[in-house]
Amino acid sequence: MLAGYDDDLAAQSTPLTNRLRESILHIHPALERLLGKHFDRPGVLELLAAAPTPTALRELGADGMTTVMRARSPRLAKTLPAKILAALDAQTVHVPGTTEFGRVIAGTARQLCDILLERAKLGAELQARLAAHPLTAVPTSMPGVGSRTAVKILTIVGDGSAFPTPGHLAAYAGLAPVTRRSGTSINGQSRSHRGNHALKSALFLSAFASLKDPASRAYYYDRKRAEKKKHNAAIICLARRRVDVLFAMLRDGTPYQRPTSREPNPTTTAA
Repeated sequence: MLAGYDDDLAAQSTPLTNRLRESILHIHPALERLLGKHFDRPGVLELLAAAPTPTALRELGADGMTTVMRARSPRLAKTLPAKILAALDAQTVHVPGTTEFGRVIAGTARQLCDILLERAKLGAELQARLAAHPLTAVPTSMPGVGSRTAVKILTIVGDGSAFPTPGHLAAYAGLAPVTRRSGTSINGQSRSHRGNHALKSALFLSAFASLKDPASRAYYYDRKRAEKKKHNAAIICLARRRVDVLFAMLRDGTPYQRPTSREPNPTTTAA
C-alpha cells in the first residue's frame, strides 16, 4: 500500500514539473534553463513559491533568496542566487501575462514541494521496512536496483515461487516478446504490451541504471546496440536477461555475484 502511494505521488509530480517548466519558460527562458534542473530541490521550489516572477526575485535580492533556500537546500543557497540574478539581467523584455504566470508558478511550486517532502518521508519509511525484509540483500545487490525498485520487486514478485520459470516471470512483467500468428503462420515477434506495467517499469528503469556498471553494459546492451538495435530495444533485451538472473537469485536466496573472467555470461552464471 505504501509503495503504491509512493507511485501515486511520483505520478502527480510529473505533470506539475512540466507545468512549472512551461510557465517559467513563457516569461523567462534563461531562468527556466537555470532552474529547470533543480526542480527536485525543495529549496528552489520554496523560492519560486515566495518569488515567482523576475520582478519578485530581483526585489528579494541575493541575500533574501539565500535566506529562503538555506533551510531546504543549503548548498544551492550559496551559489544559485548570484546565478539567478545574472540570468535575470540577460532578459530586458517584460512578457505580458507575467503576473498571471506568476500565480501559476507559485501554486505549482508549492504543490510540487509538498509532494517531494512527502516522498522523502515516505522513502525513509519504505527504507526501514525494506531493511527488515528477509530477502532485502538479494535484489539490492544487483546493479541498478535501488531501494524503491527493490520494494517494487519484493511486493510484486516476492520470493519468485509463484513463477515456475524465468520465462513465466518475464511474461508476467511484459518483457517476453509476443509471437504474431495468423492461422498456422508465424509472422514474427513483437514487443509485448501486456503484463504488470508497474513491474515492467521497475525492471526497465533498473536495467537502464545498470548501464553505469561496465559488466552489465558490456554483456548485453553494447552487444545489442552493435546489432543495430535502438536504445530502448537494447534496454528491454537487457531487462529480459536480468530477469533470468533475478529469478535465480530469489529462488536460491543468494545475492548477485559478479562474473569472473572465466564466466563471460553473467546470466548463465547466476541462473
